[in-house]
Amino acid sequence: MQSISPETIYRGNYAWEESLPQITKLTKSPLILGRGIHTKNLRNNISIDLKNQTLNANSADLQFDCCYEDISRVKNIISDNNNDSIIAAGGGKVLDSGKYIAESLNIPCITVPLSASTCAGWTALSNVYTKDGQFIKDVALRSCPKILVYDHKFIQTAPSRTLASGIADALAKWYESSITSSTIDDGLVQQAIQISRVLRDQLLIDGEKAFKGGFENNPSWRNTIEACGLTAGLVGGIGGEKCRTAAAHAIHNAITQIITPNKFLHGEIVGVGLLLQLRLEEMKNNNKLADQSIKQLLVLMKELNLPTTIGQLGINVFENNNLEKIADFTCRDKSEIHFLPFEIHKRDILEVIANFEKQKIKI
Repeated sequence: MQSISPETIYRGNYAWEESLPQITKLTKSPLILGRGIHTKNLRNNISIDLKNQTLNANSADLQFDCCYEDISRVKNIISDNNNDSIIAAGGGKVLDSGKYIAESLNIPCITVPLSASTCAGWTALSNVYTKDGQFIKDVALRSCPKILVYDHKFIQTAPSRTLASGIADALAKWYESSITSSTIDDGLVQQAIQISRVLRDQLLIDGEKAFKGGFENNPSWRNTIEACGLTAGLVGGIGGEKCRTAAAHAIHNAITQIITPNKFLHGEIVGVGLLLQLRLEEMKNNNKLADQSIKQLLVLMKELNLPTTIGQLGINVFENNNLEKIADFTCRDKSEIHFLPFEIHKRDILEVIANFEKQKIKI
C-alpha cells in the first residue's frame, strides 16, 4: 500500500478558516499538540477558534522532541481527556509526533504547519529522536494526515531561519532521489524524480527572493513555502519508499548524535550533508558535475545564511572523537548511505569530512 497525500489539503491565506467546517465534522474533542513559546499565541488562537465551534479542545506541549518520552506522556493525556483526534500545530518535530501518536491510538491527525521548515505536514513518516535530539529511526506510517491545513498567515509568523532550513531540506529531494532511484523501472518513481528536479529549479530561482523579499506581494515567497511544505511531500508520496534519501540525510542523522549547546534545524544540517554527498559523488563516482553543483548551492546557501560546514554547526570534528562517531553512525548497517549506487566505507566518510572541514577541498 502507498499513501500518497493527505485526504484533504487547505492552502492559502484563509486555509485555517476554510478548514473549520470539515474539522468540526471530523472531531468533537481534539488535542492541540505544540511546542515552544514562539507559537504559543497562534495555538491559543487555534484553540479559541475550535471552542467557538463548540468543540471540546484540550492542549498539550512537547517537552523535548519527537521522542518516546514525549510520545508516551501525550498518549496518556489523550487517554485521560478522551480526545478523538490530534491537531498537530508546529514545526517538523511536532507534526511527526502528532502523526505517530494518532496512528498508534487509531485516531485522525490534522496537521497545521506553523513554518515552511519541512514537509512533515504531508508525509506518512515520522522521524524518532532521543529526548536530546539524537536520531533513532524513521517510522513508516499507514497513512498521511487526514487533513493538512497550510495557512500562509501562520507561515508568515515563523522566523526566516525556518524558511532557509526548509529550502535546504527540499533541495535535497532532487540530489538524493536522482542518484538513488534513477535506474528504478517504475513510472511513478521516475515521475517523482522529475517533480523533484522542477522543485529544485523553482527553489534556485525563487529561494533567495523569498527569503529576502518578505511575504507581502511576493509570488516567490508563496511559491517557495509551498515548494518546501507541499511539493516536497508530494515527491515522497508519489515516489514512495523507492524514492530514497541518501547521504545528505544519512550524514544529518549522524551529526545529530553529537550533542551541542545550540540546536540546529533539520534542514540546516541536511544542507551540510548535501554538500558532503556531492563530494562523495565526485570522489567515489567520478561525478564531474558535482563540483559545479556545490558551487551553485553554496551561492544560495550563503545568501540564506545557512551553515556550510560541520564546524558552523558547532561541532569540531577533530575533538572528542567526533569524526569517528559521525563516520560510524553514517555507515551503520541500516543507514541511507548504502542506497548510493556505489560502495561507501567508513574510511571514505573520514576522508571526505576531514578534507572538507580542513578546507583542503575548495568550496
